Amino acid sequence: MMIRPDTLAAIKVGEVDLAFRRWDRPRVLVGTRLRTRVGLIEVTSVEQVAPSRITAAEAKRAGAASLVELRRMLEGKADRPAWRVGLTYAGADPRETLRATAPDADEVATIRARLDRLDAASSIGPWTRTTLGIIDRSPTVRAPDLAAELGRDTPSFKRDVRKLKELGLTESLDIGYRLSPRGVAVVDAEASTPRLDREVAPEGTPLPRIGAPATRALRAQGIWTLEQVRDLGEAQLTALHGVGPVAVRFLHEALADRGWAFAD
Repeated sequence: MMIRPDTLAAIKVGEVDLAFRRWDRPRVLVGTRLRTRVGLIEVTSVEQVAPSRITAAEAKRAGAASLVELRRMLEGKADRPAWRVGLTYAGADPRETLRATAPDADEVATIRARLDRLDAASSIGPWTRTTLGIIDRSPTVRAPDLAAELGRDTPSFKRDVRKLKELGLTESLDIGYRLSPRGVAVVDAEASTPRLDREVAPEGTPLPRIGAPATRALRAQGIWTLEQVRDLGEAQLTALHGVGPVAVRFLHEALADRGWAFAD
């Protein structure tokens, strides 16, 4: 179930708790937890509904500007039933905690065995270590560029990286990936010695996922952390080409979660 970034932000703060979709049959079940850029979104209800019975209050709860706008959106695929989906924010993605947790020796052995099984099950042969290695050497590089360097197509490369992410070894960024602390521990354990030339992430709180254009705009200004954003005014941010209202909202919420605010 695709949800727009601005709608995700609104669900997180409780401004939106409904969505309307045209589906042949329900694509989600009650209790499903969707992993999104803002954390977990839980499905609380799924009901078929006649568009003519949707109220203005429900349209507002779905984040639509008006009931007319919502009904116009539902005019597409009118041959399919309309569904009303209840949504709520269910907290941070547990993989965030997993990524930050350094494994002990037994856990490293378990992870390595899991990587071996992924390699053995792959139709292209062993891929886990080369993928971890290229992400380690080239953090924040676009997935198509990494895939090309390995002689792979981008979609299958991304699918495999998601398998590593499920193990807590990698983290997806708006542009590219990086190894998590857990991933670094596993890679270094396999090499028997830590890499001394590894690119060190800037000290501070990493930026939330705000979209590739906004991320590129901030990187061009040397801005990599929330502490740096905190020192800026909102007007300074919006003046940067590529930093739009949705990115500013995500930054504002990330600052507020820590009791911070923009300089102005």
